[in-house]
Amino acid sequence: MKPFTYQRAGFVEEAVAAVAAVPGARFIAGGTNLLDLMKLHIETPMHLVDVNRIGLDQITPTPAGGLRIGALVRNTELASDARVRRGYAVLSRAIVAGASGQLRNKATTAGTLLQRTRCPYFYDPALPCNKRSPGSGCSAIGGQTRNHAILGASAHCIATHPSDMAVAMRALYAQVETANPDGQRRTSPIAARYAPPGDTPHRETTLLPGELITAVTLPAPLGGVHIYRKVRDRASYAFANVSMAFVAQREGGRMRPLRMAFGGLAHAPWRVEAAERLAGASAGDIAEAVLRGARPTAQNAYKLPLVQRVLQAGLAPAQGDPA
Repeated sequence: MKPFTYQRAGFVEEAVAAVAAVPGARFIAGGTNLLDLMKLHIETPMHLVDVNRIGLDQITPTPAGGLRIGALVRNTELASDARVRRGYAVLSRAIVAGASGQLRNKATTAGTLLQRTRCPYFYDPALPCNKRSPGSGCSAIGGQTRNHAILGASAHCIATHPSDMAVAMRALYAQVETANPDGQRRTSPIAARYAPPGDTPHRETTLLPGELITAVTLPAPLGGVHIYRKVRDRASYAFANVSMAFVAQREGGRMRPLRMAFGGLAHAPWRVEAAERLAGASAGDIAEAVLRGARPTAQNAYKLPLVQRVLQAGLAPAQGDPA
């Protein structure tokens, strides 16, 4: 690693002020993504601000009947919380589908949502990568693209976001609370926190310098059937080829998708409202709506039929058929 300085913050205002004061400073909590990237010299912050002691580690009910999840709640704690398992089962299942038990014990809610959108070329400093070195080019374009994006990509980056939790949060209409160095607090939908790659793929979020995620809030539970399906190359510790967070209600013997989001397809969790409005439609019709505008390569075109098959597999248990 390159040398860096370290500071332990005691409260939110101290943390955001410390990061804003030093160019290139970063927050650190679990460090499961950041520390790996620092060892590879992909991330080289000059100053780290430890936020583990600022008190954002509780899950509390909201006046609207939902849950407020502190930014420092660990993945294992969140997935095992009885209220989450009962009212937001798709979130619990998505978390357990990600990473490993050891990583889930360390990874935080905010850190999991903010892990880098990346691909194998991002990790190789010998090859051009616009995320790692803006303007250098994208080695994935024209290279090996089997697990790359087919939606939302640009001519400068075709990497996918790896978080399973983020896909479920997107389907549940999660809201993200943040604190700014100027003392302001703001709340916005989780989708608004992810920036499209465009011609600046190194800017992955819309967070301001020094802005800290303090919590994620979930609306009141939807009820219905909760499903998380993840197709990957091996049974554990692998990013999704395609994943789906799905919440549905039975209406007159048919299933109406209430919420739906996909992983493994784009730079961020992918949700298409038009697909959710297709009450009682076939998996093929829903997949067509989800994939409108897709631009696959020859190597990842398999994701097109795979989305339909994931939908079919998800709808089967929801309709009472064998999974």
